[in-house]
Amino acid sequence: MAEAPLWRGDGSVRCYVGLGSNLDDPILQVRRGLTALAALPDTMVVQPSSLYRSPPMGPPGQPDYVNAVCALATRLPAPRLLAHLQGIEDRHGRVRGPVRWGPRILDLDLLLYGDAELPGPDLTVPHPGLAERAFVLYPLLEIAPDLEVPILGPIASLIRNCPIAGLEKIG
Repeated sequence: MAEAPLWRGDGSVRCYVGLGSNLDDPILQVRRGLTALAALPDTMVVQPSSLYRSPPMGPPGQPDYVNAVCALATRLPAPRLLAHLQGIEDRHGRVRGPVRWGPRILDLDLLLYGDAELPGPDLTVPHPGLAERAFVLYPLLEIAPDLEVPILGPIASLIRNCPIAGLEKIG
């Protein structure tokens, strides 16, 4: 993935964050999440995607999700950026429960951090499952059509193997 520093010669890293919500006015929650990303220290929003509605991938009976992806340029190291993302989730009422992929007010996932490959118990980049999630790939394609995903390859190739599966662009 080609790096495009936002600040001249400062070593900022282009990263991508996935946003999702299916509770408490999900469109508003995702927009609030984007606003919070713009307020992060040493970080600038480069480009948010449109909003997309998608069926939940977790337990049945949940409302549909609203998703987006946002490109950022940041000087924050990946673990610190992740801590800020989790702090935003907490401030927006995110409750981490025992149910995996359950309903949530706001979910922020660090999808990509430059061309880094970070395998770890607390942070894995590229985000696991990225290649199978239409609600991540299609917004990524919208804002970064030439993106090369570390380990996985060009975003355009990943899209060919990931059906749209109920994903609907809503704004």
